[in-house]
Amino acid sequence: MTVDSASQLVYFASDPAFAIDGELRVRSWNPQVETLLGYSGEEAIGLSCYDVLRAVLPSGEPLCAPDCAPLACFIRRTPFSAQEVLCRHKNGQWIAAALGSVAVPRADREDGVVAVLFLRPLDEASRGEGTTADLRAFTLGHFALALGDQGIALQHWERKQAVTLFKYLVTRRGYVAHRERLIECLWPNVTGARGRDRLKVTVYALRRELRTAGVPEEIVGTEDGGYVLHREALWVDTDSFEARVSEGNAARRQQRETEALRCYEEADSLYRGDFLEGDVYADWCAEERERLREVYLETTAKMAHLYTVQDDYDRAAQTCRKALVREPCRETFHRTLMLSLWHQGRRDEALAQYQTCRRVLAAELSVQPMPETQRLYGQIQHAPPGKPTTATL
Repeated sequence: MTVDSASQLVYFASDPAFAIDGELRVRSWNPQVETLLGYSGEEAIGLSCYDVLRAVLPSGEPLCAPDCAPLACFIRRTPFSAQEVLCRHKNGQWIAAALGSVAVPRADREDGVVAVLFLRPLDEASRGEGTTADLRAFTLGHFALALGDQGIALQHWERKQAVTLFKYLVTRRGYVAHRERLIECLWPNVTGARGRDRLKVTVYALRRELRTAGVPEEIVGTEDGGYVLHREALWVDTDSFEARVSEGNAARRQQRETEALRCYEEADSLYRGDFLEGDVYADWCAEERERLREVYLETTAKMAHLYTVQDDYDRAAQTCRKALVREPCRETFHRTLMLSLWHQGRRDEALAQYQTCRRVLAAELSVQPMPETQRLYGQIQHAPPGKPTTATL
């Protein structure tokens, strides 16, 4: 088998199919897999397959990763298969499929192709267990649940701790949350039998509320001395947010700036606020909140920079102002805003923005602006009136 015949096998396959190389990059992508997952060949080819598929097993265990089990098989020239995996469509929905493959012999691995993979969509009758892909959890900003297009009235749930329990399970989806840890988070001053009784009642109440809303109670499982919410049980906005960021980063590395900007804009639209912002004093979600906040800020900085690359200084300025509301001490946004104002011929505003930056840093952190911020200020200050001919950060 040569790379040409491997490509032909992809493009002439009746099932959704694609080829990958030894670094897990997609090398060919047929129209059937484009229809199944929503990514065009232009979007998928060159990306890591785990950034496109984002597949998990029905248990919720991730299958796709840089050191995944399929790659280990392909390196040994053996095929890999799975009766059922769940892949993410471009729109964030889960797609159930059987996974098969053909391992390319070492002698025929021209251009690095190591395997051709096939996905066969599964209908509900073919699947071992149904999913509730229509259940959606919104965790960025105010927490909300929806089933299809209908919101679930959490404010009417009889036990408010049932809402907190579900938030915790969403945060730990795919992993078992042990009873002792749940009791510690929900009732920090309660231990022993009393805590276990409270948890049992709360789990019962959660399952009842979900069932009343039309959600199968089986989505909250009991395993290994705890409870688990499987990844395929629902769509969560953070998954889509991070998927768009990952796609944007991949496109940016390949200098596909317009595509990267589109992905970053989609990620920005999903970030309605910090993760579970209503649970500001809850230790169990603080680390995830800070992690996602940093992902958002880094992505927003990249988005603002790409606007300047495209000479869209108005959008760059708007993006920076929005980010500075969330993080007023992030100098990257101050510099990009100064540069954007200068390029719009608003030199005085650019200089005033530096003074704002200096005051904020002094008040909040007791520090001076970074050298690169000071250099940009000096560059603007000593430049002739009007827009700059050349200026970069």
